[in-house]
Amino acid sequence: MRRIALMIISLIPSSGFASELEGLVQARFFQSEMDWPAAPAFSEMHDVHEKKQRFFEFLAPKVIHANAEILKARTFLIRQRERLSQGQPLSLENADRIRSLASYYEHALPSMEQALDVRWDSLLQRVDTLPVSLVLAQAANESGWGTSRFAIDGNNFFGVWCYVEGCGLKPLDRDQGARHEVKRFESIYEGVAAYIHNINTNPAYSDLRAIRMSMRSLNVPARGVQRSEEHTSE
Repeated sequence: MRRIALMIISLIPSSGFASELEGLVQARFFQSEMDWPAAPAFSEMHDVHEKKQRFFEFLAPKVIHANAEILKARTFLIRQRERLSQGQPLSLENADRIRSLASYYEHALPSMEQALDVRWDSLLQRVDTLPVSLVLAQAANESGWGTSRFAIDGNNFFGVWCYVEGCGLKPLDRDQGARHEVKRFESIYEGVAAYIHNINTNPAYSDLRAIRMSMRSLNVPARGVQRSEEHTSE
């Protein structure tokens, strides 16, 4: 998957313990059971304006839903941080949720002895939404407006790679000796959620996450072609 340019941050309307906890997070925060419509036959659309319009109308609700699920987790974390700051105890269940979210977002886990010793700002820098237009722009670029083989056969609109044989589709132009495949997802929504999760966890996008966090702290809405010269690091 190509790296995203920071210039397109924008917004338009619209270890066994760790692995065990990932299922807990999925069950409590990231629900994907939706009656999503089938993808239109974008490759059969010859009117460019219609194709782009249908593409955005089809994919945007999935991005919005994925963002809403992330906001559930983010709101939960902020509330627990507030409780701690007020000297209120947390239940064991909520402490487990905090640890599970830290695990899911590939963030340093609090120690077992100090289960609530959380680097809150650093964790919340990862548990956050992406501008809808950023996701749509990347999807359009990577999938050729939904016409690529990976989008049609693998529900992968973002060129996300995987490295286990049979995990996806082999690129026809893959370099000799390369082992990666383009991951196959069970649904297009799963691919959208996986892409956002990659942006929120992959070290390659730490600058983007820092810019997003600094904009939040300044109460500045995300806009197109916007940069930040100063930002905090995770």
